[in-house]
Amino acid sequence: MKRYRELYMKSGQGFLLVFSITSNSSLRELTELREQLVRIKDDERVPLVLVGNKSDLEEHRAVSRSKAYAVSQSWGNKPYYETSARRRTNVDEVFVDLCRQIIRKDMDASRPTREDEDFRGDGEGDDDESRRRRRRRKRKDRMKCNIL
Repeated sequence: MKRYRELYMKSGQGFLLVFSITSNSSLRELTELREQLVRIKDDERVPLVLVGNKSDLEEHRAVSRSKAYAVSQSWGNKPYYETSARRRTNVDEVFVDLCRQIIRKDMDASRPTREDEDFRGDGEGDDDESRRRRRRRKRKDRMKCNIL
């Protein structure tokens, strides 16, 4: 099981970390999961949204909004939402936010760096076949999507 989780983490582009607002232990477990995720991805800026679910059970709340928000901020100002699957509150919003983070990160990664421009500046490695290969590679990379 642990091995599969690591494979999903390696191949995933963004993550929703969901806990129950009625359970302190579920938030603690996410802290450990997030640390594992950052270690495996070797990236503190991995697209991520912290989600407190079961907001319709306010009378059973064990995790305060301020505590959950503080956790999200300590993870590098990650967004925090409270959702209710039962009422469909904020469900679409968390996915939209995560997708925006993934797209933004992809756009930042696809911008040529100064080193790339210097390398291509002399015209070497810029023939038609090289350009086609780069385009195919970019297209292939964009087509990866895992929803768990």
